Amino acid sequence: MAPAGPRNLISDVEGLRVGNAHDADLRSGVTVLLLDAPTPAAADVRGGGPGTRETRALDEGGVVPGIHALVLSGGSAFGLDAASGVQSYLREQGTGFAVGPVRVPIVPQAVLFDLLNGGDKDWGRHPPYQDIAFQACENATREFALGSAGAGFGASTERHKGGLGSASALYGDITLGALAAVNAVGNVTIADTHHFWAAPFELDHEFGGRGLPKTWPADALDPRLKGALGENTTLCVVATDAELDRTNLKRLAIMAQAGLARAIYPVNTPLDGDVVFALSCGSKSLADPVYDLARLGALAADTLARAIARAVFEATAYETPPSPPAYRDLFPQS
Repeated sequence: MAPAGPRNLISDVEGLRVGNAHDADLRSGVTVLLLDAPTPAAADVRGGGPGTRETRALDEGGVVPGIHALVLSGGSAFGLDAASGVQSYLREQGTGFAVGPVRVPIVPQAVLFDLLNGGDKDWGRHPPYQDIAFQACENATREFALGSAGAGFGASTERHKGGLGSASALYGDITLGALAAVNAVGNVTIADTHHFWAAPFELDHEFGGRGLPKTWPADALDPRLKGALGENTTLCVVATDAELDRTNLKRLAIMAQAGLARAIYPVNTPLDGDVVFALSCGSKSLADPVYDLARLGALAADTLARAIARAVFEATAYETPPSPPAYRDLFPQS
């Protein structure tokens, strides 16, 4: 099994930083990936209720060579304002796609639904996501919080508090990282047990080292669903320092989607808006463009499954009710 990078975060991939910001009263937040240079990207959407912005800019054949940032946010459609806050930040930095004398930051985004989690959503005329996103940009660094942070602050699953997770892996001299904001309609644990679906892919007890159950519950494969149409979604990013064009990035995103199926049950439902973005942040060549891409895609799925489990493992309950139970409150470490 491939080892994790030194941080076990997506920021082990050179060329990106991650910033989180949230509003505890709102019970929502934003996560921003700031990129050191325009970065090729692709996206694969599998859920039935996605909320996205600027994803068409990632289509093959577009004139924009790369994106300047990527945004994951709560707030459902209201949260799509977050990308405007990131654009404002980047414009102040002089960053953007040059169109004559004008620079336009290209900032794709995806949102999850956290409007019914008990937070104060009476924000008046304008949603607060632009300001939260601007703060997330100011917070961007190579080290960042997991669990109840950023886009994962207001998230939940069918059974537990959701959150933000990340993981990384090394494939020779190539680094791959994953990031996930987990607000799934399904579960990341097997029925009522403390065992994660992603247990076979765990490294170094990163989400408790519980393994798989010795005796499987009879109802392990009975789907349990949270919420209603449009109230869920898992937002994911995989990044690598391998040099990949948009066609290969699309394949990487497609293969990484298997990581959701390895970590969440059920997944890609009509009730979710699941999306995976893929980024190429470096110039390292694959020795075999076909077989190494296949191996990198398999590793992306494994790493994303780990990031999803870490999101729930690291999450904490809200300080005031109502709150979904946090995994580690239900299952304290022995």
